Amino acid sequence: MEEEKKIEDHSEENSFIRIKKFKFIMLIFLLIFSTAGITLVALSFGDEKAVSVAIPERKEFSKLYEAYDMLDEKYFEKVDHKKLIDGAIAGMVKALDDPYSDYMTKEENDKFQESISASFQGIGAEIQEMNGDIVVVSPIKGSPAEKAGIKPNDKIITVDDKNIQGMSANEAVLLIRGEKGTKVTLSIQRPENSETIKMTITRDEIPINTVYAEMLDNGVAKIQITTFSKHTYDDLATAMKEMEDKGMKSLIIDLRRNPGGLLDQAIQIANLFVPEGKNIVQVEYRDGTIEKTAAQAGKKVDIPTVVLIDKGSASASEILAGAVSESAGIQLVGDKSFGKGTVQTANNFKDGSNVKYTMAKWLTPNGNWIHKKGIEPDVKVSLPEYANVSYIDPDKKYKVSSASNDVKSAEEMLKVLGYKPGKIDGFYDSDTEKAVKKFQKAEKLKVNGILTGETTVKLMNKLSEHIQKNDPQVKKAIEELTKNQ
Repeated sequence: MEEEKKIEDHSEENSFIRIKKFKFIMLIFLLIFSTAGITLVALSFGDEKAVSVAIPERKEFSKLYEAYDMLDEKYFEKVDHKKLIDGAIAGMVKALDDPYSDYMTKEENDKFQESISASFQGIGAEIQEMNGDIVVVSPIKGSPAEKAGIKPNDKIITVDDKNIQGMSANEAVLLIRGEKGTKVTLSIQRPENSETIKMTITRDEIPINTVYAEMLDNGVAKIQITTFSKHTYDDLATAMKEMEDKGMKSLIIDLRRNPGGLLDQAIQIANLFVPEGKNIVQVEYRDGTIEKTAAQAGKKVDIPTVVLIDKGSASASEILAGAVSESAGIQLVGDKSFGKGTVQTANNFKDGSNVKYTMAKWLTPNGNWIHKKGIEPDVKVSLPEYANVSYIDPDKKYKVSSASNDVKSAEEMLKVLGYKPGKIDGFYDSDTEKAVKKFQKAEKLKVNGILTGETTVKLMNKLSEHIQKNDPQVKKAIEELTKNQ
C-alpha cells in the first residue's frame, strides 16, 4: 500500500516539505520518481550538513509504473485510479495460478466475512476457481443449492445467462448471491455429462448452522459437521452432550460435503479424539521449516467412532480426517476426499480490501501431502448411481410425447421410488404418465399425469429422502461400529 501512496504523491512532483527543527533549520525533501526507481534527497539550509536517504530501487516495477502512467495520461477516457490499482493487485495474485489465492475488493471482502458469520443470503454453495472454471466444492446442508440438486464438482458455466468462465470465485459469488426470495438461473455442467443443466434457484437466508446431531438405533449417534466456522467446536460440544444424555454408545462423525473452513476449529475438534502428544497436523513452509501441532491434554472421546468422508470433504475436514485416522486409529468410510493440502492466510488493507494467499502446505500426522490426491477411506462405499440423477426444472412442463433429459431423470426417480415408469429412455409415454399419476395420488397432489411445478419438486424431495433413509455409507459405518461392540 506504501507504493500506492507514492504513486499518488507523484502528481505533486516538485512539492517541498518544510520541517522546523532547533535553529529553524529548513530541510527540503525532493521526491524524485522515475520508472527506474525512487530516490529521496534531503537538501540542507543553515550550518547542518545535507543528508541523503536512498530508498532502494525496484527495477522490476518499472514496467508496471510505465503502464500505469501511460493509461493514466493517454487512455481515451479518464481512468479510475483505484480500479487500476485493484486490477494490478488482482492480476499479480491471479498470475500465481493458485485457486486458493485471491484479491478481494472491499465489497468482495465484506461478502466473504458474511459467509463465516451467523448467516447470509444466497443459494448456499461453496465454490472455487479451478483452471478457469467455477467449480462447486460442496453445497451447504439444507440450502437452496442442495435442495436443487447441486453436487460437488459441478461446473457453473453461466449465471443468469452471463458466462462466468475466467472469473475469480469472488466475482462469481457477487453474481450468484442476492436477496432472499429473488431467483438466479445457473447453467451447470457435470463431469460425467457434456450437456448443461439449467437450474432456477430461489435465494434464501443461509444460516451457518454447522453441526447437526441425531440418535440412530442401538445407541449410535450421528453428528454431521457441514463446515468449520467460528462456533463449530462449541456447537459440537453441545451436540455431544445432548447425544450422551440420550444414551450414546458409539459415534459417527459425518464430514461428507464439508468444504473446510477455519483451521483452529478443526484442530480443536481433532484434539477430542487424538491422544495427548500425538500429531494432529504438520505445516510446512517454503524454507522447509515444519511446524507440528500435537494433541493437548483434556477431555477425550473414548467411545467407538467412525468418520464419513466423500469427494466434497476438503481442506479443514481433511485435516480432521487425516488426524483421527493416522493418530487415533479411527476408521474412515465413504469415498476419496477432495484433496486440498494448502494453508491460506489473509492480509487486510486500510481501505477494506484483502489479499488471501497460500502461505504453506499442510501434511498429515505421518507427513503425507494429500494435495490433489485426497485421502482414501479405509472402507470404500459409494452412494448409488441414482444419487447423481440430474435436477429437473419445476418451471418446465412435461406430458405424453415430451422427450428430454429431464424426462429421463424423472423416469429414473420414479423407478427408484417404486412407480414403474416403463423404459428409462427420456420419452414421456403412457407408462410414464401412469407412474406420474400414481405418484401424484400417493402424495395427494392434483392427478393429471403432467410433470411440472409442485409435482416435480415433490418428486425430487422424495428421492432425496429415499437416499438419506437408505444411505449405504451410514449403514456401513454402523456395521463397522457394531463389530467393535
